[in-house]
Amino acid sequence: MAHFLDTNRKTDYLLPPSMDDWLPEGHLARFIVEVIDQLDLSLLVQQYAGRGHKAYHPATLLAILVYGYANGVFPSRKLEQATYDSVAFRYLAAGSHPDHDTLATFRRRFLGELQGLFVQVLELAQEMKLLKIGRVCLDGTKIHANASKHQALSHGHIEQMERHLQAEVQELFALAEQADQSGFPEGVNLPEEIQRREDRLAVMAAAKAKIAERAQARYAKEKAQYDTQMARRAEREALGQKPRGKAPQASDPAPKAQDQINLTDEESRIMPVSGGGFEQTYNAQAAVDDQTMLVVATGVSQAPNDKEQVIPMLKTLQAQTAQLGPIEALVADTGYCSEKNVEACEALGITPFIAVAREEHHPDWRQRHTEPEDLPENATRMQAMIHRLKTQAGRSVYRLRKQTVEPVFGIIKSVMGFRQFSLRGLRQVQGEWSLVCLAWNIKRMAVLRL
Repeated sequence: MAHFLDTNRKTDYLLPPSMDDWLPEGHLARFIVEVIDQLDLSLLVQQYAGRGHKAYHPATLLAILVYGYANGVFPSRKLEQATYDSVAFRYLAAGSHPDHDTLATFRRRFLGELQGLFVQVLELAQEMKLLKIGRVCLDGTKIHANASKHQALSHGHIEQMERHLQAEVQELFALAEQADQSGFPEGVNLPEEIQRREDRLAVMAAAKAKIAERAQARYAKEKAQYDTQMARRAEREALGQKPRGKAPQASDPAPKAQDQINLTDEESRIMPVSGGGFEQTYNAQAAVDDQTMLVVATGVSQAPNDKEQVIPMLKTLQAQTAQLGPIEALVADTGYCSEKNVEACEALGITPFIAVAREEHHPDWRQRHTEPEDLPENATRMQAMIHRLKTQAGRSVYRLRKQTVEPVFGIIKSVMGFRQFSLRGLRQVQGEWSLVCLAWNIKRMAVLRL
């Protein structure tokens, strides 16, 4: 006869239960509590007025959010439900159940403070001897915005829709003025139909105004570049030298027909994504330590191109130098390559390893075992970097990119399940991306400490 363990769900505890017995040693939830307990949360605590009902402590709410993002639970309603269903979440909440509105408000309210907490976690990693910044690998990935691309309108389409709606409004006004409306469809309320179209026209007018503002900002930037290029051409002509290339074209301040705005999240952009096609996304950036795969700097851009992201990332890394130490080298793919970016790295004492062109999939075997010719004495910084990347040592450094930053993005998207922002607007999205990378860092630290 088979013997089974007795399962009696009505058995009373002989002693009061302890939450410390709920999770095994080494569980990620335990480590998250240990890390957050060592963070300075005074900036968060000070923002509570102390009036009304007692509030949940920021450490508790932060622990729930971090564990949620580390395990693919992002919506506040699901986080609330998890405090009932999940042993780990019950442990983090200490048996309490913060409602979804409390969690959502906390997330929105303290997004600005997350960058400071992000750096504190990295400092803690250094104290634990898990992180020593030297080389970082920079890359970007497209993350879906909390908006559909079908809610995007182009300037040209808006103008077409305006003409169509204005014609309908005029037609409806004309019908309303007729004494005999017997031929009008039954059940149609003319004032409501007119108001609906006028409301849509107002939305489109506001969208056109915002597109025009963007066009002016783009024009100011392009005009500055145009003036600089024309000044350089004038200098060469004054020296009797022939200008290089075609003369630059002056930009137009008027909006282009293809300029778009999204009615749901106007700060997101339609960008090309890997695999083909276009989606409503943001361009999320991360600089990853090549030894530990910890993210040491984050950023979010509205530009699909990565070329303009090096200098902002260098500023972020430079601002963290006092806490985390200096960066020795920056590794990035060809999307970041420009003479300006190379010079910016060199100016800060950072050695750039930025690919100039895509590598061949099957290079000749001799290339892997030979060194390039000596670098000329009058070589430019760009030429020096190209030479560096052709050396065996340089190739070894550049190869680190594929085994550091790209796997981090893969784990964040496929394992942690973060493929779309929950919040809207550039500032909100930047804070949420910091939260995602903070959760990844703590999850990674839990593995590295073992």
